[in-house]
Amino acid sequence: MIRINEHYTKLKSSYLFADIARRVAAYQQAHPDKPVIRLGIGDVTEPLPPACIEALHAGAGELARRETFRGYGPEQGYAFLREAIAAHDYAARGCDIGADEVFVSDGSKCDCGNIQEIFSAGARLAIPDPVYPVYVDTNVMAGRTGPDAGGGRYEGITYLDCTPANGYVPALPAPGAVDLIYLCFPNNPTGAVATRGQLAAWVAYARENRAVILYDAAYEAFIRDEKIPRSIYEIPGARDVAIEFRSFSKTAGFTGTRCACTVIPKNLAATDASGREHSLHALWNRRHTTKFNGVSYPVQRAAAAIYTDAGKRQTRALADYYLGNAALIRAAMQKLGLPCVGGDNSPYIWVNTGRDSWEAFDRLLNDAQVVVTPGAGFGRCGENHIRISAFNSRENVETALERVAKAL
Repeated sequence: MIRINEHYTKLKSSYLFADIARRVAAYQQAHPDKPVIRLGIGDVTEPLPPACIEALHAGAGELARRETFRGYGPEQGYAFLREAIAAHDYAARGCDIGADEVFVSDGSKCDCGNIQEIFSAGARLAIPDPVYPVYVDTNVMAGRTGPDAGGGRYEGITYLDCTPANGYVPALPAPGAVDLIYLCFPNNPTGAVATRGQLAAWVAYARENRAVILYDAAYEAFIRDEKIPRSIYEIPGARDVAIEFRSFSKTAGFTGTRCACTVIPKNLAATDASGREHSLHALWNRRHTTKFNGVSYPVQRAAAAIYTDAGKRQTRALADYYLGNAALIRAAMQKLGLPCVGGDNSPYIWVNTGRDSWEAFDRLLNDAQVVVTPGAGFGRCGENHIRISAFNSRENVETALERVAKAL
């Protein structure tokens, strides 16, 4: 008899955002006359930059002509996009990353979830709390954790507590305690950023303990403080220990268009059971070419347009627009006397409400018709917090804040 992968039964009953969607849908069905403003899920609302739209149309137009038609492209991504990423996102910031170390994909969520396939089932995990749920759930699915140990935590994971006391940037684990380290800065959900010194400490830990850092930089485009690194490869030695994930979803509004990239330096290696070293670049390339057929040509043309002069101006303006929303949200929370972080180098504001996070969610939904994300959904350390997203129109954000001020 066919059997299931029983590790799936260890997962919590539903994915955080699916649970939120169900609650919101039930509220809307019961109160159709009360329009809801969504400041929960990190989905964008503004149109794609004009440079991207123009390139998307041009790419689609090429597919309409026999002489310029393309079928399957290279699984790793077209050279024009990989070269643009390497030049503008890395070389321009002094990072030694080659175009052939860039893998184009249809989303960093997929890559963050899939990357664990190339590591041993026995790899010891270090994962921040609170955290983007994909990091934990995909390792549960793979059998790399034990059962739910209660309080939203699984056996077999070293949780890195992110709290008000440490500014939501976790401390290093004990020497030799972990093999695979997940980091995300600017952080989702807290909006916190890591300094150059803090990242350097993580790189040093990974080098000393032969660990690998999985660095999610999906929100780097929102960093405005030039002292804050936008890539882990700005830290000397990171090429030896780090894999970086980037996304066009928030950089240029590609949540519905789907394009991202993962960077794996060719010198990054890990060992098998006998101690023999293997290139992680080669392993990911094997996995990528086996399970993925590439991002569509018009979408890659649109992504490359981000790096033109016009594209740079337009994507910067788009991020600034959302950061303007974030500044309003942060100021409003501070006016209410609620401690918060994020909103300056991040589109997320992490608010310490001092009350049960699902209770705060329900109160804002029922009394203000505003959707936020309950912090407890991101982990034990997220309790008493909510995440507010700046991804919406300015008008909706201003209306939402007026309602929240009356409800809290």
